[in-house]
Amino acid sequence: MSADPTATVWPTRLEFNAARAELEIVFDDGYSQTIPFELLRVESPSAETRGHSPADRPPPPPSKKSVKVIGADPVGRYALRIRFDDGHDTGLYTWDWLRELAEDRDTLMADYLKRLKAAGRSRD
Repeated sequence: MSADPTATVWPTRLEFNAARAELEIVFDDGYSQTIPFELLRVESPSAETRGHSPADRPPPPPSKKSVKVIGADPVGRYALRIRFDDGHDTGLYTWDWLRELAEDRDTLMADYLKRLKAAGRSRD
């Protein structure tokens, strides 16, 4: 996360790049990163994906390697609701959550792949 955990980060640029299947994001402190659509989908901050507590987190959804973003709508001044081509649209991606996904992208992707393998599921 950002250096001051009490500070809210603000995106200054959000670009959904369909050709590369990733969100390009730039924050007001100059930090920039890309987040694959697959990671956005499997790390959705919805109860469907995350469970109601860390103890009851469901297995990761299979077959998300080629998931596409079909739209995104602002929610107030603090988040986005991202709509995916598999019908998922219930997660509210706060600016802080997007920053966390950006900063921890590689670790989260590795963890997702481990959980997927442990559940006997495929990315394709």
